[in-house]
Amino acid sequence: MKKNTIAKLLTTALCTGLIAGMTTGCGSASSASGENGQVIVYNWGEYIDPDTITMFEEETGIKVVYDEFETNEIMYPKVETGASEYDVICPSDYMISKMIESDLLSELNFDNMPNAKANIGEQYWEQSKGFDPENKYSVPYCWGTVGILYNKTMVEEPVDSWSILWDEKYADSILMQDSVRDAFMVALKLNGNSMNTLDETELAAARDLLIKQKPLVQAYVIDQVRDKMIGGEAALGVIYSGEAIFTQRENPDLEYVIPKEGTNVWIDSWVIPKNAPNKENAEKFIDFMCRGDVALKNFEYITYSTPNDAARDLIEDEDLKNSKIAFPDLSQYSGLETYTYLGEDGDSLYNDMWKEVKSN
Repeated sequence: MKKNTIAKLLTTALCTGLIAGMTTGCGSASSASGENGQVIVYNWGEYIDPDTITMFEEETGIKVVYDEFETNEIMYPKVETGASEYDVICPSDYMISKMIESDLLSELNFDNMPNAKANIGEQYWEQSKGFDPENKYSVPYCWGTVGILYNKTMVEEPVDSWSILWDEKYADSILMQDSVRDAFMVALKLNGNSMNTLDETELAAARDLLIKQKPLVQAYVIDQVRDKMIGGEAALGVIYSGEAIFTQRENPDLEYVIPKEGTNVWIDSWVIPKNAPNKENAEKFIDFMCRGDVALKNFEYITYSTPNDAARDLIEDEDLKNSKIAFPDLSQYSGLETYTYLGEDGDSLYNDMWKEVKSN
């Protein structure tokens, strides 16, 4: 579930033509729909190595028109209304489920994407069945976990539970994700509940727990968590595993853990909308991104875990190849779940309770 870390850098590159062949302005994907020789991609910010775009264009002769979104919730209505036509999109697990339910996605022809079947690890296809039961609509691109990043010079005791985020000793030194699902996940897991629960009693208890925590929280953040933790501005922060890898490179005092109560194991995948004007080119693009050397470049660039076994085999840095953050042995953890789509009523229930937390 990529969180738009340095999106402005890539946006600037895209809009100034630094990525070869992108002659259509950012945000103008719909104006180019229906033309031949191109593929229109809608992806998270800073979620692809620009060099792989250039490689694809040079090898195929297909021009890439690239657009970005910050959240699944921003992406969805643009696709649902058909205001913009895209060929390839990279939503998260629960949003893919919603898009399937809304009949917005095209079934994939894997005969045209041999790299997808050959290189994506079987465990990731199995995980994908949680939101794409027959693996008909999506191809795994990146995956990861959500955990706690802490500064070893500021936290002395062992960190193995979400409960430390309620320790008054760290008042004004705790960073929480400014995300309804991620914030509630932390509280629900601490209470021993599913992060996909629709039980109002369980949700109310999680809401109350978050309200209790609020005076201790320095800030509710998304992108800023990594910069604040690198700079030593906070002792503890809820963070995505890919971000944790980057922060450790910048500050070796930082450590990442998956709490014992469990967490979210998320996956982002390539999909093709039903109204894609260039479906054949979309399949070529997805297949190219599933090539081992290409997937490796993207992994090294964005630091989010790759489900591509061929890419992992090519990693030369042994520390990275065996990183417990990038490639944890999930069998040693309990309480791991993938977000599911909760339905409109479920989304409203979570959002209403999140508003109570933020306004209390």
